[in-house]
Amino acid sequence: MTAAPSHDLDLTLARKVLDAQPFSRLVGARITAFGEGRATLEIPLREELRQQNGFVHGGVLSYAADNALTFAAGTALGGAVLTAGFSIQYVRPALGSTLLARAEVVHAGRRQAVVRCDLLTVDAEGAETLCAVAQGTVLAANG
Repeated sequence: MTAAPSHDLDLTLARKVLDAQPFSRLVGARITAFGEGRATLEIPLREELRQQNGFVHGGVLSYAADNALTFAAGTALGGAVLTAGFSIQYVRPALGSTLLARAEVVHAGRRQAVVRCDLLTVDAEGAETLCAVAQGTVLAANG
């Protein structure tokens, strides 16, 4: 990982930004870690976020990856960032009580960052299971 510059962003501000997103409020997302090229997003998994077979819907996984990628990149590029694109690979059906999206900047330049995100489910006993991996490019919106 390339060292990311520190910006005047903190967990409290990140939580305010996330809460300003109506869709994030709808799914119940919260940021539990933010800083130094990393961000973790958590979503409590309820019935409405599952597909017909009981697995977490792929759209929920994609949403979590997209937001975690951009928040992690924001620690390296500053607060005004936009996702340029990302890919996601689903490795197993997502089952559990909580979804974690853990993102980390792989490389940051002046205007863009490449970020990886692991998506894990957590069961009632606290065991984590990897269900998807995403990677994306995030751009500084003011550059």
